[in-house]
Amino acid sequence: MSVWLENAIARGQGADDWLAPKRTQALELLAKTAWPTRKTEAWRYTPLRSVERSPAKASTVAANLLPTSVADLSAIELVFVNGRFDTTQLTDDLPEGLSITLGKNLSSGQQGEALANISTIKPERHLFGLINDVLSQDVLLVSVAEGVHITQPIRISSLSSQGVESHTRVFVNLAPNSRLTVIEDTHAQGDSLTTAFVEYQIASNAYLEHYRFALQTGNNVSIGGSHFNLLDHAKMHSTLVGFGSDLTRIDTDIIHAGKFADAKLNAMYLLDGKELFDLHATVEHAMPNGTTEENVRGIVADRSRSVFNGRIHIHPDAQKTLAELNNRNLLLSDRAEINTKPELEIYADDVKCAHGATVAQIDKQALYYLQTRGVSRARAQVMLNFGFINELIDLMPNAALAEWVRPMIRERFLQMEVN
Repeated sequence: MSVWLENAIARGQGADDWLAPKRTQALELLAKTAWPTRKTEAWRYTPLRSVERSPAKASTVAANLLPTSVADLSAIELVFVNGRFDTTQLTDDLPEGLSITLGKNLSSGQQGEALANISTIKPERHLFGLINDVLSQDVLLVSVAEGVHITQPIRISSLSSQGVESHTRVFVNLAPNSRLTVIEDTHAQGDSLTTAFVEYQIASNAYLEHYRFALQTGNNVSIGGSHFNLLDHAKMHSTLVGFGSDLTRIDTDIIHAGKFADAKLNAMYLLDGKELFDLHATVEHAMPNGTTEENVRGIVADRSRSVFNGRIHIHPDAQKTLAELNNRNLLLSDRAEINTKPELEIYADDVKCAHGATVAQIDKQALYYLQTRGVSRARAQVMLNFGFINELIDLMPNAALAEWVRPMIRERFLQMEVN
């Protein structure tokens, strides 16, 4: 066990609040969990030296941090600053049928109901999910009533000051026939360490439009997960956009717990320098007639490293499942590294499933051709790379978010050299 994990456990043992039962359970599991090494399959290509050496410390000092503005986006802002939910940035005028509250403000009976739900969608195998159980100070509970369509997006922003360690947790419940858009957004000022986990319960015939932006760079450590449980005829459309940092690790779990559930996941990440980005995506088809479409694309430059592990598990009762996983990667440097592992595990005989992964390099002849036509090298790189990613940006349902992220991706391409 590492010194960092020992300190985290010691801090968790001193807390006594409404989350104590979950915290105790997580502490018991952590006591039996070995710190990952190169021999640990889930962390084989992602060393945790950045976590162990992180100078980040928990802070009780108030900080005035605001989420970045997005043109033409009017969202309900849920803002965490250094791990604490900032109630001053939450509007008092919530749409009818939408409830947002901290667990500590619930009655004892309501807290008991919440304890029965939180940490049940996030699998226990996630080490830092357990650490988040231990160190998060509260859980923000978001609930949409039956049949209610919330047209205004909810944006969950996790903001960290220089050198601060923070741990945030949100649980989102969509009742039957409801609709909601949720945007997860993480930003840090440097030398920070963040764990941010969100669980989504998507009831029958409900629809979730989901985004996760992991755009922090530099010497930050960001570890988190988005976890979804879909019941009968539930639908979700998720988009992930990520840049690299000292260590960025995201775990996504999609559980088809009901019949005719439908899930779409599009992910894209762009890495430069010595950055590391690790995406682990697991889809569990437990019931029949489910569909999953998963598209993941990465562009890796300089000495950066990407890790993708995509697993689709078809259970024996999940007949007539349709599932497809596609991972495409573009390598811009001979010194960069791409580790990709798509997996299909099938125990049903009436299914249609496919998976694949490719790694290619930029066409240097095309790059040279554009340069001979008067196009600068930097602009030529943007032109050749942008189409690779832009296809997934075009699939984003929210036009305001698509137009917000496009210039950031173009700027990112300008910084990424082809070697």
